[in-house]
Amino acid sequence: MKPDVKQYTTSVGGETITFETGKLAGQAGGAVTIQLGDTLIFVAATMSTQTREGINFFPLTVDYEERLYAGGRIPGSFFRREGRPSENAILTARLTDRTLRPLFPKDMRNDVQVIMYSLSADTENIIDILAINAASAAVMISNIPWGGPVGAVRIGRVDGDFVVNPTYSQLNKSDLDLRVAGTKEAIMTVECAASEVDEETITKALDFAHESLQPLIEVQFQMTAEIGKDKVKDYPSFAIDEDLKAKVSERASAPLENLYSQNLSKDERDENLNTLRDEIVTEMAGEDEELTSRVREAFEAINKSIVRERILEQGLRPDGRETTEIRPIWCEVEYSPRAHGSGIFTRGETQVVTIATLGTPREAQNLDNLTPFEVKRYMHHYNFPPFSVGETRFLRGSTRREVGHGALAEKALLSVLPEEKDFPYTMRVVSECMSSNGSTSMASVCGSTLALMDTGVPISAPVSGIAMGLVMDKDKYIILSDIQGLEDHLGDMDFKVAGTDNGITALQMDIKISGLSPAILAEALQQAKEGRAHILNEMLKVIPAPRPDLKEHTPRITTVLIPVDKIGAVIGPGGKTIRSIQEETGAKIDIAEDGTVFIATSDGDSARMAKERIEALTETPEVGRIYTGKVVRVTDFGAFVEIIPGTDGLVHISQLDSERIDRVEDVANVGDEITVMVTNIDNT
Repeated sequence: MKPDVKQYTTSVGGETITFETGKLAGQAGGAVTIQLGDTLIFVAATMSTQTREGINFFPLTVDYEERLYAGGRIPGSFFRREGRPSENAILTARLTDRTLRPLFPKDMRNDVQVIMYSLSADTENIIDILAINAASAAVMISNIPWGGPVGAVRIGRVDGDFVVNPTYSQLNKSDLDLRVAGTKEAIMTVECAASEVDEETITKALDFAHESLQPLIEVQFQMTAEIGKDKVKDYPSFAIDEDLKAKVSERASAPLENLYSQNLSKDERDENLNTLRDEIVTEMAGEDEELTSRVREAFEAINKSIVRERILEQGLRPDGRETTEIRPIWCEVEYSPRAHGSGIFTRGETQVVTIATLGTPREAQNLDNLTPFEVKRYMHHYNFPPFSVGETRFLRGSTRREVGHGALAEKALLSVLPEEKDFPYTMRVVSECMSSNGSTSMASVCGSTLALMDTGVPISAPVSGIAMGLVMDKDKYIILSDIQGLEDHLGDMDFKVAGTDNGITALQMDIKISGLSPAILAEALQQAKEGRAHILNEMLKVIPAPRPDLKEHTPRITTVLIPVDKIGAVIGPGGKTIRSIQEETGAKIDIAEDGTVFIATSDGDSARMAKERIEALTETPEVGRIYTGKVVRVTDFGAFVEIIPGTDGLVHISQLDSERIDRVEDVANVGDEITVMVTNIDNT
């Protein structure tokens, strides 16, 4: 049967975006493709008919499968098929998840799965924003209960003007890469990388973005009205029983109020909370497992409401701080004696150790994805071990959260790094979370700044970061600076802001409510600016500027520019020549396509020797210049002398000695070194 295909179009930023449904994946709950230019994304959204037992959260899964056939490429892996998701794929899935999740019913326990494929990629129109819009449309036309739709746009700024959904080419000229998703009324998600852009400009960009995404929302409402399925309304609700909640509140409220008035540490507070919860569960549920679970949920709800009410009504935070107060900070650099650079950043009970390493250009990361970028010379890796929160679990590689936090901290430093032509190193920074009680990602930003400055990387300005929180009830709200873990868990917003004294370099906002106005975000940005300045001031007390030179054991890179046609002479047959230079000198040598040779070694003599060898291999003879060469062949009429590798010249028998000689061998034999002067060059 021929499918009944429906197409819907809208214009965003002067470009046509096309939604299509009905052609693919007819058995999915909702299936949509979205197209901009030659970039085509497919999304399917499906809900399980059964609930998942034994959980107290809504089970949403979002996966983006980055198919390299979309760009006409075969994967570079051994099996020539896609393996584990790339960093780019994980970030796209996370961004989509964080946008969709707050709008699902909190009391639903049916699994919802959103799967996204790249079917075509033109390497100009960027995939992540299209994926969010397609995912929203797929859920909207499905039978899945949801409070959408959402629209998403990317905002760039080229020559001072905002650009909606800039291409990769335009982003290269932009000082702003802002991704915003929102509903008709409010903003849901913010992600941003920027080149020290001021708060006022960011606020204007947020307003512009929210206005620009409205056509995407309107077209989804049209799709839903015309072809949307009836939403499931009779799903099993796991809402907390109000009578049980009232009983738990009567028992728990006074002890909780007393507990939060004591300004306890995280461990002390958690221990007391767990003890109180277990007492109440035992009293009210006994050995009834089902009732035990419901009492636990009711206790968590009462705990949440008390913490939020104390903040909103009394301005009292769990640790007794003022709303704008930053936790105590201490920092240290040069912690690891053999690392190229290291820094410790501690804020309250959150602590991160960051280690920086410099490498040669060939140690840059090769990328195998659907972007036009082939290598990455700056990498930030973030690790969150279970001991940092006093827990145990298997270590099974990097989690999505670790990848996401590492990418955010990476963005925060990118705009202040030196250009490759001025500092031709590959840079890797690793942040090890040693203790966590709120915003280890922003602690990683601060630790990275300390480690890079300790290394001697000439960053243009130091960067600090802060996590802002929000507690909101109807029209009343309070913005919190430097949130700890409990405030993140029980609050409505986690807004991470990083930047220098000159402006913002990175943003990320997650919320648990149905959206925020640009005005609240603008207020949070201004409050964050004050907090960042305080944190940065504490960091600069330890190391006020990058070290003027690299450490003794850090490799120095010397560059030599050679003619492109001489690259082969340096490499040699099968790499023989370049390997011999590296073995003899101990230096690492890379050669770029433009003829730039990078010599890396921590030993100055090794660098000098390698440079001399390379210059000798690529030297061009000059008339009138005197060389010491080696005799490579003898004839009746003279001797051939190699003056530079691969280049020899004839010394006629009449010029071999000041007196007449009968035989060349009388004064010159193969292997002898003699001094000669170039009198003529035959280029034929």
